Amino acid sequence: MTDQSLFSLRNPWFSAGVGITGAIVVLSAVAGLIWLPLMQPDLKLVGIWDAICSAAGVPRAAGPGASIKPDFKTSNVEMTSEMLTQADQVSIGRGATLAQRCAICHGPQGVSDANSPNLAGQFAAVTYKELNDFKAGARVNVVMSPFAAAMTDQDMKDVAAYYAYLPRVPSKSLDTALPAPAIVATGAPMRNIPPCGSCHGDIDNKAGSPWLGGQSEVYIKAQLQAFASGGRRNDISQQMRNIARQMTSDEIDQAARYYAAQP
Repeated sequence: MTDQSLFSLRNPWFSAGVGITGAIVVLSAVAGLIWLPLMQPDLKLVGIWDAICSAAGVPRAAGPGASIKPDFKTSNVEMTSEMLTQADQVSIGRGATLAQRCAICHGPQGVSDANSPNLAGQFAAVTYKELNDFKAGARVNVVMSPFAAAMTDQDMKDVAAYYAYLPRVPSKSLDTALPAPAIVATGAPMRNIPPCGSCHGDIDNKAGSPWLGGQSEVYIKAQLQAFASGGRRNDISQQMRNIARQMTSDEIDQAARYYAAQP
């Protein structure tokens, strides 16, 4: 019987076991954290450390050119449910003065006869966002872009407050008996389209979504087509573009006709 310790490196069997185990661990780590990640053709990595972080599930810092930026200007307005909900009378009064320049298209009381959007009773945050987007170039229109370019941030807030203060007036196409089409009431779940009413007021309202009741049928249809084609792209998180692209021509017509008939 020997006095040599079982767990001593002088024990050849223990040394061999430790060496083999260590080699297996190192090889497994190299294969799992480096070799396998680098062998994935669709995974863009910038080095060995990036491969290790990817395999370990650690968030990686974006390398040069890793992030894809759109080739157009995007909205810089951050929407919240409480945004511009507490306007004071001074702001509303100042907005009434500024809005005189808007009357030719949007009507003296915010109700248009020219298929421009009706702004009377529109959520202040919505009007403010669109004006800001026109000024920043995130949304482009030959008439609105020059108007918005000359407005200050306070001008936009005041105009938005004034129009939100005005009562919503029924359009000439008012027909409350018109049933809601399926695209408005239930959407199209199989095509990942939520009900229009879940964001635009009939069922619920999402921050930043305009009230559509009483808007011009021509205007609503034109905007849905613009979202579908990518001509308009200032929607939050591309939500309207993703929806409009999935809508059929009939569904666009039905939604536009329905909302134009609502109060």
